[in-house]
Amino acid sequence: MIKKIAIYGKGGIGKSTTVANLSAVYANNDLNCLVIGCDPKADTTRTLCGRRIPTVVDTLKNNRKPSEEDIIVKGYNDILCVESGGPEPGVGCAGRGVIVAMKRLENLGVFDKDLDVVIYDVLGDVVCGGFSVPLREKYADEVIIVTSGEYMSLYAANNIVKGIKKLKGNLSGIICNCRNVDHEKEIVSEFASKIGTRIIGTINRSNLIQESELDAKTVVEKYPESNEASEYEALATNIMENKVFTTPEPMDDEEFEKFFKSFLE
Repeated sequence: MIKKIAIYGKGGIGKSTTVANLSAVYANNDLNCLVIGCDPKADTTRTLCGRRIPTVVDTLKNNRKPSEEDIIVKGYNDILCVESGGPEPGVGCAGRGVIVAMKRLENLGVFDKDLDVVIYDVLGDVVCGGFSVPLREKYADEVIIVTSGEYMSLYAANNIVKGIKKLKGNLSGIICNCRNVDHEKEIVSEFASKIGTRIIGTINRSNLIQESELDAKTVVEKYPESNEASEYEALATNIMENKVFTTPEPMDDEEFEKFFKSFLE
């Protein structure tokens, strides 16, 4: 059975880093992986391919009937990499790129391949129907939210939970991607409890991860023996072995404000 995961979170919170490193772990364990970047920045697969790859949206501008090879690039350990792309900033609907990419991949039969894991990297702080496609169209079976203990990151996470509830999606858990704020793990753990889920993994802040990204590599590839790589390996195992899914209950804005401020007192 294919594991189909949509990873959501606020822009800049570390979704792409998480997705790339998770897929690298799975590929190292001989699993066939497909990674689909659903962020208009199109940077999800850079550390898997060593460069930015052409997006589906840009490819279609010059080729109305692209082949599979035109939109899929094989990255680290033969991970299949796709970037949906989107319009230039300030022009058009970014979520439209996700819709176009999903339909094109479906038409090419990509989802019928011998795959073990499909991971979507989805922007989570834009309220747009396009970004709900992985859930709404059932391309993904479960959602994982990446957040830190920062106010805006958790605020975005709570908004994502509202969307998951509306679409009756399955939440597998929260990844705490640490930014070294005070009481961070306690804050994220309490947030997870309040919405009806748990922390499924923690990634501690590290310069080694940033150093690897500057070299267009995942830390799993560049520093396979590091503690950082071990954290991603543990996270990958937790996700693969997880059997607990919930339809979360978001906090209303007043409750969220009260929750967060309680850690500042």
